[in-house]
Amino acid sequence: MEQTPLHYLQTEKPVGLVVVLTGHGKGKTTTAMGVAVRAVGHDMKVCIIQFMKGDMFAGEIEGVKRLAPNVELHLTGKGFCGIRGNPYPYQEHRANAQEAISLAETKLMSGCFDILVLDEINNALKLNLVDLPQVLALIDEKPPLVHLILTGRDAHPEVIDRAHTVTEMKELKHAYRQGIEPQRGIDF
Repeated sequence: MEQTPLHYLQTEKPVGLVVVLTGHGKGKTTTAMGVAVRAVGHDMKVCIIQFMKGDMFAGEIEGVKRLAPNVELHLTGKGFCGIRGNPYPYQEHRANAQEAISLAETKLMSGCFDILVLDEINNALKLNLVDLPQVLALIDEKPPLVHLILTGRDAHPEVIDRAHTVTEMKELKHAYRQGIEPQRGIDF
């Protein structure tokens, strides 16, 4: 099958999008990682900052590392605050999230990246680890051609309002609810 030359696919007026991936269904981080893979195919530069998952193994982390140097990954979290026996106090989670916000500001304005993924930032906002004005400032002050992707459950209505594209993942059925343990390569 013959491929369409890339110049036919170029947009006349590029726009840096704000994309929100939210909802209680599976696939928010996976979708963002898929965007990173797609972007690497276009020789774009991607920065991913994970706000919550930094202390747990996930296959996407190892996979994304293989996309270097086009993808830069920062694991800033200490796991999910307040669930699954997470041993870290709230203040430590908040301090890490505040460092992640500062890092996001730096990376967003660096001029080095085409896409910035803020994985689980919606959860961090819901848990008051970051503040709404901080997240809105990232959206409002982003450079015009940089794409910003915000993932996590319970996206704030003001974040949704400022986004260009919002996808809500809705769980219809999940293997875990049938007593099936999380599966390597699918769930983590």
